Amino acid sequence: MNTIILHGTLGSPEGNWFRWLEQELKNQGHIVWLPTLPNAAQPNLQEWATYVHQNAPFELNQDTIIISHSSGAILALILAQQQPADKPLKATVAVSVFHDNSLNWEPNNRLFDNITFDWQKIHDNTQKLLFVHSDNDPYVPLDQATYVADNCQAKMIVIPNQGHFNLEQSADYKQFPRLMVLFKQHGIL
Repeated sequence: MNTIILHGTLGSPEGNWFRWLEQELKNQGHIVWLPTLPNAAQPNLQEWATYVHQNAPFELNQDTIIISHSSGAILALILAQQQPADKPLKATVAVSVFHDNSLNWEPNNRLFDNITFDWQKIHDNTQKLLFVHSDNDPYVPLDQATYVADNCQAKMIVIPNQGHFNLEQSADYKQFPRLMVLFKQHGIL
């Protein structure tokens, strides 16, 4: 299985639980790509999507899982939307997803430039859509994730009191074992 792990705004492969997840998946025989997305301090989804298409070490297809966090989760949705209908992704997992910059966070001012969501394509071009969110995320209100999940017809898991699933919430987020459990429960791994 080919797996991509995508960080978010101001993030990197070294942040949060990403390296831990990379190793867990490699131990299960996955080929894992955990890229440093360009311009993470002021990202743009179209630029990020182009980067992934030009640099992924494997073809995105029915053997590809994308696991993502925060604005990386939105990138995962855009990649699914751009996927050819005859090669739907195996799974898209979006942790702390949102759909606009209504919170007016300056680093995300360019994030949605030239982006239009086609929720039906996102749904159709991914065999399994799983969203993971918390009820107390300080950056992404639960109603943002609910809106996206409803429009994509995705399964959403709400885990109470976990903030943004990052190191600000707890040093424990150097790992995310609950995510591996959810993958198994929902037939992603």
